[in-house]
Amino acid sequence: MAAIQHDDDEMITGINVTPLVDVVLVLLVILMVTATYLVARTIPVDLPKAQTGEASTSPLSITLDASGTLYLDGTRVSKSELRARIGERRRREPGARAVIAADGSLAHRAVVSLVDLLRSEGITQFAINVDPSDLEDAR
Repeated sequence: MAAIQHDDDEMITGINVTPLVDVVLVLLVILMVTATYLVARTIPVDLPKAQTGEASTSPLSITLDASGTLYLDGTRVSKSELRARIGERRRREPGARAVIAADGSLAHRAVVSLVDLLRSEGITQFAINVDPSDLEDAR
């Protein structure tokens, strides 16, 4: 049986990027799969209690649709019910925050009224959701 000899003195003229592309595509798939779980709501479970655990606080999600209907965390609420639920949340979590998603066709007055309601209930940290593509059109 004759041994095959390879000439190892040849110069490498190119870099094989196939493994790099494979790794990047796998990371992209992992990112896309995990991102869907971050957005989706979790299944409600009865978590065990711990004395050393820290409570994680998620911001209140307040939506104001084109007709002026209010939603708190996806549930339709009246203005008085929203005020009561925000006050209750504020008493439980003094550092509660809110994210406002208001329809672009609404009058400015409706959003200002909602911000005023939040501030009157002690929520001073809030953000307003925007669509970044709309910002580029405004320029």
